[in-house]
Amino acid sequence: MRLAHLRLTALSLALALPLGALAAPLITGSSLPPLSLEDQHGKAVSVPAGTRVIVFAADKAASDLANEVLGNEKPGVLERLQAVYVADISGMPSLVTKMFALPAMRALPFPIGLARESAVLADLPRQKAAVTVIRLADGKVQGMDHAKDTAQLKQMLGLN
Repeated sequence: MRLAHLRLTALSLALALPLGALAAPLITGSSLPPLSLEDQHGKAVSVPAGTRVIVFAADKAASDLANEVLGNEKPGVLERLQAVYVADISGMPSLVTKMFALPAMRALPFPIGLARESAVLADLPRQKAAVTVIRLADGKVQGMDHAKDTAQLKQMLGLN
């Protein structure tokens, strides 16, 4: 019995290692991995050539902060900033997503690329309750910062 358990554990680790090796954390100088997401309206979201900023919300607090800052700007703010906004909603229960979160997001005047599986955005750096701002040039990461309040996020996005 114990030998079978050890073999199962070893097999699990052997299978998991290649998956972990594929996901490299995003660092300055690296290329942004291709993202294929849908927004709150079911439309495809990608990171087109020329994108200068990725705004990433990994949790509800970060999402609330990004929505507040971007929602108080004139429509078209993401286009003006050459930015794409993505959010990890993989931890949200399906019922909550359908009944509450998506209807609220549909009222926002900008698209949010939604990751329903955590692996999709696993490479992006995150801090609890902070919006990650990733600056790009020619598809390569130039720098990354984390905003924990509206003033920081506005400054990082050049909205002051």
